[in-house]
Amino acid sequence: MTTPAAARRAREVADRRERIVTAARALAEEQGWEAVTTRRLAGAIEYSQPVLYGHFPQGRTEIVTAVAMAGFEELASVLSAATSGQAGADAERVHALVTAYLDFAAQHPATYDAMFLLPVVIPFASDDTPETVRAGFVAIEGALAGLEAPPPDTATAAEVLWGAVHGLVALHRAGRLSAGNDDLRVEALVRLVVG
Repeated sequence: MTTPAAARRAREVADRRERIVTAARALAEEQGWEAVTTRRLAGAIEYSQPVLYGHFPQGRTEIVTAVAMAGFEELASVLSAATSGQAGADAERVHALVTAYLDFAAQHPATYDAMFLLPVVIPFASDDTPETVRAGFVAIEGALAGLEAPPPDTATAAEVLWGAVHGLVALHRAGRLSAGNDDLRVEALVRLVVG
């Protein structure tokens, strides 16, 4: 049985941890990940660096991982919401999915970097992959499985679609795609998926 004092301490620890993650994410979104140091974070949350390391013993990598996990949770929610209300044409469902993914990446570039580019302590594509990380992929796979003519191997098709959308994000951010053709690229990708 948990005592009221123990429950309060657990809430305080969870709140402090959330403050650290929120501060890291805000700093990264404003100034980039290079600005996220334990010293700056400690100052932002008004705690000492040892307190910060008490919550994140592995330091910055563990903090980036926590930001990535929050991002995966949000992305899954966004993708599920985008496709859940799309009863009807397959093209509309896939378009909503792709657009939601691209919008998330554009609105949260540092979080997206934490999720897909920076070193994190998350196992991917294995039995040990956390459900939070799997949920976004499950949303993509579910959208494809719900098509009038779903692909014979929805898991592989979902990986290919995810790879294509991630590629659009990466190429757009690197300035490697022609300006003003975002909608045309989305439409072309949708046509490739639904035929």
